[in-house]
Amino acid sequence: MNQSRNPAPYLLFSVLLIGIDQASKLLVHQYMQPGFSGQIALIGDWLKLHYVLNPGMAFGMQLGHEYGKLFLTLFRLVAMVAIGGYMIHLARAGASKGLLWALAMILAGAVGNVIDSTFYGVLLGNAPYGSPTPWFHGQVIDMIFVDFWEGFIPDWVPVWGGQYYSTPIFNIADSCIFLGVCSILIFQGSFHSHGPEPEEEEKEEREEGEKEEGASEADPRNDIPTPTSTEEEDENKKESI
Repeated sequence: MNQSRNPAPYLLFSVLLIGIDQASKLLVHQYMQPGFSGQIALIGDWLKLHYVLNPGMAFGMQLGHEYGKLFLTLFRLVAMVAIGGYMIHLARAGASKGLLWALAMILAGAVGNVIDSTFYGVLLGNAPYGSPTPWFHGQVIDMIFVDFWEGFIPDWVPVWGGQYYSTPIFNIADSCIFLGVCSILIFQGSFHSHGPEPEEEEKEEREEGEKEEGASEADPRNDIPTPTSTEEEDENKKESI
């Protein structure tokens, strides 16, 4: 049975991923130039480090509303608390380890981008021009560029037809969220296939045993006295006479 009631390993895993995410962002901020001028090729022409600032959502998407960034940051804060609380609850309830590891990745991604949105406007001074306050308006640092396609989307595609598209640039926090969500979607059957808790099984066995004992005590046939060996000998003598 693939279960654990201790949330500490999953929280520590989230902290480790958050540390890796933040370290990568600060290194990129410190040592790379934004845009194509500072781009670094890692594997051929399709995997690159490309420093960009993302004022909006994951994978380079943005919210265009004046208060979109504030709404997004507040939403991330609420989601972060909800995911963390839910993961701890599931761990204490004995949920599948696979599900808990996936939630730990999602939690790490949410926290990683919340740190950017909440503090980077102040610590790194990267809040967009015209922001009412640098707090909660920091821009997320993205740097992973998988450049496998760019061009115009065919006109027959609904909504996005005719628009120019290039592969989104993302960060480690985005990757954690993506991998965690995909793991839950792909393996949800195995995550929820575990049987009842050991304590519940023991409780059911005890209840069944108590029911059997109660039924045995209530059986009127149990009140009929069993003849002793002496009584049986006397009866045998009478029959022989």
